[in-house]
Amino acid sequence: MIRSTMSSLRRGVQRSAAAIGGGLRSLLHGRNLDLALIEQLESTLVASDVGVVVARELVEAVREQFRAGTATTGRDAVSIVKQRLKQRLSGDDLKIARAASGPTVILVVGVNGSGKTTSVAKIAHVLQNENRSVLLAAADTFRAGAVAQLATWAQRLGVDIVKGSEGADPAAVAFDAANAALARGADTLVVDTAGRLHTQDGLMRELGKIRSVLGKRIPGAPHETLLVLDATTGQSALAQARVFQDAAQITGVFLAKLDGTARGGSVLAIREAFGVPVKLVGLGETPEDVQSFDPDSFVDALFDGWEEQ
Repeated sequence: MIRSTMSSLRRGVQRSAAAIGGGLRSLLHGRNLDLALIEQLESTLVASDVGVVVARELVEAVREQFRAGTATTGRDAVSIVKQRLKQRLSGDDLKIARAASGPTVILVVGVNGSGKTTSVAKIAHVLQNENRSVLLAAADTFRAGAVAQLATWAQRLGVDIVKGSEGADPAAVAFDAANAALARGADTLVVDTAGRLHTQDGLMRELGKIRSVLGKRIPGAPHETLLVLDATTGQSALAQARVFQDAAQITGVFLAKLDGTARGGSVLAIREAFGVPVKLVGLGETPEDVQSFDPDSFVDALFDGWEEQ
């Protein structure tokens, strides 16, 4: 099963919890609210990478209730922040897409170093636990060793893989994989693509070619396009997301390396900037270290222990 318990999530977001929940605890615990303290709250939230727009909206909600006399303590402020965070993250379809008929095609994109190929293995693991048959396509033919790395993951997971030689045309590999998915009756085809900087126009255009090839072979493909973002990059991930959204029509985010950063607040900034939900989070190095994103559990984990203080 996906490790969906609160204990695994709490371990995975410990650093982010220290930055967000811990930061607010240091500022607000045991204090009565006043306007000066509420102003400090905004600075603390911005520093935790939730983004300026989100921070201002949260603080305004606290300020309004303070002026109305319904929020008077630091604990009240935290309750408001938690409630508003959950509201902002709820309402999205967080399930991985499933085609009405034929293979579901999931395109995975991201920059070099984001943990993209390992994240593909984690996505495959999630799908297996949903009783889906999975076929992998190693269309990252530019990076030395990428095909071999994905082939190793495929062997460990017990899933089939379609691959080309290093330097092969990625769109051709995607085309062959689409044909294989149809011929073998695969439930889901997961296509790994070359990591690319968001400034590399040629490689970004290659994504369009891959999308076109998949769509011509399998109607509606890709049905899901997941952008792998390195959580440790915080706000700088927004620049990546912006360009990939334009080039690849992102439908969801896989936030990798969440366990290694204090910048988990970027979940809020990404959602605010692009209206694209985080669907999966990576909490470690193995395929099992993945969790479907649940807004309530995520926010609760960020404030774990507050009530005990």
